[in-house]
Amino acid sequence: MRGASGRQVISPQPTKAAAKELPAQYAVPKSEGDGAQATTTMTKATAAMKKATTTMKKRESGSEEGKGGDSPSQLIDARIKELSDWRGETLARVRILIKQADPEVVEEWKWRGVPVWSHAGMICTGETYKNVVKMTFAKGASLEDPSGLFNSSLEGNARRAIDFHEGDKIDEEALKALIRAAVALNTSVRAAAGPVRSQKRPKSA
Repeated sequence: MRGASGRQVISPQPTKAAAKELPAQYAVPKSEGDGAQATTTMTKATAAMKKATTTMKKRESGSEEGKGGDSPSQLIDARIKELSDWRGETLARVRILIKQADPEVVEEWKWRGVPVWSHAGMICTGETYKNVVKMTFAKGASLEDPSGLFNSSLEGNARRAIDFHEGDKIDEEALKALIRAAVALNTSVRAAAGPVRSQKRPKSA
């Protein structure tokens, strides 16, 4: 580039300090390696967002996993082992009876530490406290209980519970019958609801 006098004028080059002051959005990768690094960073950010979204959905649904990615069944195993007293033995026995009554039952881990068993909806929970193991049936108020197993939460509009204390003997056949009744109720409610059908608009004349 030449000036008015005809002499060649050399434009000053930006110093390193000035280049560092450029906003990030105007920065140009120095090499292909920089571009690859940026792509890798974006990929990691996308993966992190997907993981966060999945975690939020699990929390909203109530179904959770352990820090190490343990399944609900593994978490229930750990809870039974952790209790290591009559409560663990009772919870383990109740779990066996539930599976015997309904081999297709689904185990879940909700509310940061409560075992839950479901089939077409929640059947019951297995809560453990200092002096009691509590089975809460989500729709217990709608179930027939000829053996009188329900002994807690009797005033609720929907739920009923069975409290097991140390030394209590479980009426296994009656409990399995109650679980089967809960499954039958869940499946009948779902069948009555039927599939969701889209409403068709009437055709215009």
